[in-house]
Amino acid sequence: MPERFPRAWLEELYSRAEIVRVVSAYTALRKNGRNYWGLCPFHHEKTPSFSVNPEHNLYYCFGCKAGGNVVQFVMEIEHIPFSEAVRQLAEKTGMTVPEMTYDPQAEERQRRSERIYSANREAAKYYHELLWSAQGKEALDYFHKRGLTDAVIRKFGLGASSTVRDGLYRHLMDQGYTEEEAIESGLCLKKETSVYDMFRGRAMFPIINLYGKVLGFGGRILEDGQPKYLNTADTMVFNKRLGVFAANFLRKTRTALKRILLVEGYMDVVSLMQYGIEGVVATLGTSLTAEQARFLKRFAPEVWIAYDGDDAGQHAIERALGIFEKEAVTTKVLFFPDNLDPDEFIRRKGVESFEKLRPLPEIEYRLMRTEQTLDMTTDDGRTAYAKAGASYLSKEKEPLDIERYAGFIAEKSGFSKEVILAQSGNALKSLNQNKPVKPAAAGFQPLQASPLYPEKALLSCLAMANLPEGTVTAEDFSPGPLKEFAQKLLSGEKPQQLMMDIEEPKSRQLISEALEISADTDPDKNLAAAQECLRMIRVERLQERISQLKKELQDPACSVENRSKHLNDIVGMNREIARLKNTANSKEASK
Repeated sequence: MPERFPRAWLEELYSRAEIVRVVSAYTALRKNGRNYWGLCPFHHEKTPSFSVNPEHNLYYCFGCKAGGNVVQFVMEIEHIPFSEAVRQLAEKTGMTVPEMTYDPQAEERQRRSERIYSANREAAKYYHELLWSAQGKEALDYFHKRGLTDAVIRKFGLGASSTVRDGLYRHLMDQGYTEEEAIESGLCLKKETSVYDMFRGRAMFPIINLYGKVLGFGGRILEDGQPKYLNTADTMVFNKRLGVFAANFLRKTRTALKRILLVEGYMDVVSLMQYGIEGVVATLGTSLTAEQARFLKRFAPEVWIAYDGDDAGQHAIERALGIFEKEAVTTKVLFFPDNLDPDEFIRRKGVESFEKLRPLPEIEYRLMRTEQTLDMTTDDGRTAYAKAGASYLSKEKEPLDIERYAGFIAEKSGFSKEVILAQSGNALKSLNQNKPVKPAAAGFQPLQASPLYPEKALLSCLAMANLPEGTVTAEDFSPGPLKEFAQKLLSGEKPQQLMMDIEEPKSRQLISEALEISADTDPDKNLAAAQECLRMIRVERLQERISQLKKELQDPACSVENRSKHLNDIVGMNREIARLKNTANSKEASK
């Protein structure tokens, strides 16, 4: 991210802002070893998996994979931007905030972003005012026919786009925006020398972020034509994979929402909120993404999926459940009868009936869907149901839930509860074999660890900053985030500062996992641990090279000369692997 504050001042802030004290204001922590542990404040859990490392001023959750430094914790927990989080921490630590440093490139990017935000805001005003004019009558009639009141239309800033080819474009030019800004914002398109509006003849839904800035728009066509819904293309300020519609209504106290209600369409959101249903959001013209799932789990302990009752909606629910499961989000499903969507249901049945709908836990919903796809009058159908149910049951954690659902599956399928539990146990065992195990860095358990574990553990050793110079080099790491981070550590930078520079979520998660390993490493044994990592890396690379040479030997085009050389190289590398493993075994035996 662009540097806005002097780097030296930020490093001083990181050293003063004790992360244990900051995090303790949101969740209770207990010291265990060199780290502090507690229930993760970013997702619902009953067993503590949230770790705080006071030495590096970093946090990491083994459940939802959230991780970062003390500033990033404040950003995530309070839903505020970087500069605001920095100012909050500075105030708490008694530090005076300095003038921001000047970065010409960052300044230009910021200027362009602000102009896009401004153009979007101007467009939202234009669409909203047009809605109440003669040109907007068709859109206003559409909203009224859908049961929306003028009050809720104004609350969401709904609007209408002109049928004139370049109505908005000419309006933006009159307001002092440039052609480049109109196009860069996604509001207008250019074909040859002609510039025209992106949205024409549509009912307009402004997409607003947590901080009240207009990111883009969704537009529903009012007459015949395709696509039915059109969304702003990705711009400097908008990516439809990252946010949700109605995010601006989520920024409340963390305890205000008990659940997020995820629906399919913009109209579902507006209609439900008109009836007083809070915490309703929709994806932005795409299927649910992992990024959106991670975004939603910040705001409530559960997400209830309330998609349409038709087949397409039910398939989308099953896909969303898989995404939420991967992101460790507790999820339930609201099932609407008669193929209704949430908007239709609440308008027909009323808010009281809507609130009486019981959200189905994931396993209940999956069992219901499985039963609908099978012929339960046949032995094959009941057997398939029992096997599927046992696999769902294997993911349950609570003994009471396991007992309850095992009985339910047994009753439906005709198999005994004991058989269902046995089948579930086999499924659970199979599942656990594929789950990553958190290894202890000091003891090294390579058979249970992930392929990148030696490099992660080596990075954690390097981060402890007590290794003799030259023990570790950047070339000991494979190309990628770990190597880049190691290069910066070797140049003398601190882990907590470097975490701020990582924008890509998967890279940040990878580095957080690596640095967490140091919590298990005895500082006095750090050199031995680093040497063991280097040995493991060397063995892995030799094995990879042997595999590559064996593939080349299988190629008929491999010459006799190269074949002889490859075989000699393989013999030599196997000897080196044996030597490295014997060295490790000798060290282990001497302990």
